[in-house]
Amino acid sequence: VQLQASGGGLVHPGGSLRLSCAASGFTLGHYAIGWFRQAPGKEREGISCMSSVDGSTHYADSVKGRFTISRDNAKNTGYLQMSSLKVEDTADYYCAAVGNYWCEEIVVRIPEDAVVYWGKGTQVTVSS
Repeated sequence: VQLQASGGGLVHPGGSLRLSCAASGFTLGHYAIGWFRQAPGKEREGISCMSSVDGSTHYADSVKGRFTISRDNAKNTGYLQMSSLKVEDTADYYCAAVGNYWCEEIVVRIPEDAVVYWGKGTQVTVSS
């Protein structure tokens, strides 16, 4: 079982990046896809989730209107399109397979049982 986030990098404020989350060893389509981030010195926070049941999407207030989550079950991959990036978006970004029951909640808090599989992170740096 493996999840790997990719697509991070250095971008100027106002720029865009698209993160990918490739799953192997299991069917990502059976789970919600969650995106999380952890900035230096801060706790990990959930920023977006997409249900596999009905395709509903949820966003933290800090990214709402700027980030878009999507998935391609045929490719066993999830995505996070990030636009209008700000310096405060700088963090390590992680994807995860999340229980669908928790999908709406993880953008508020991360319940202990919410994440089934964690992926390895990718670093995003927003700097001028």
